[in-house]
Amino acid sequence: MSSAKPRVGAIVEAASFPHVDGGTRQIGQNRDRWSVLFVYRGKHCPRCKRYLNKLNAALDQWTAKMDVIVVSADTQEKALADRAEFGWNFDLCYGMTEAQMRALGLYVSDPLSETETTTRFAEPGTFAMRPDGTLMLVDISNGPAARPDLEELLDGMIFNIDNDRPIRGTA
Repeated sequence: MSSAKPRVGAIVEAASFPHVDGGTRQIGQNRDRWSVLFVYRGKHCPRCKRYLNKLNAALDQWTAKMDVIVVSADTQEKALADRAEFGWNFDLCYGMTEAQMRALGLYVSDPLSETETTTRFAEPGTFAMRPDGTLMLVDISNGPAARPDLEELLDGMIFNIDNDRPIRGTA
């Protein structure tokens, strides 16, 4: 069985995501500081809303140490509607392509019906990157119910950043 696991310790493939307020946010390139990318399923997913609401509630703690980018395959209109409804303050992006999903090693799903959504979408994923674009930590799921605990993840990321911990899982 072959594996398409994301390669920790490697530079993340450069990608650019359109931001709901205009412009783009990039991954896989040099930045001034650490960054974390949260991929969510989209407007149709109530579990995503609960998860992202928790992230937003602790956002100041996250952004004190790293940049936070959140993206889905949704349209700008759907992403803007979610932001308006939930009052999200993080960098919210949209329009993630299937090629970008696959480059990150994400699971991709077809909609169950048009009431869910009309296009393929990524299942949840979290990617923490060093300032040079190196993938430090990854968590991917094949469904909406499995995601990292945000409090534990934040605590671990702060420890990794403050102590310049090595990348694990490279053997």
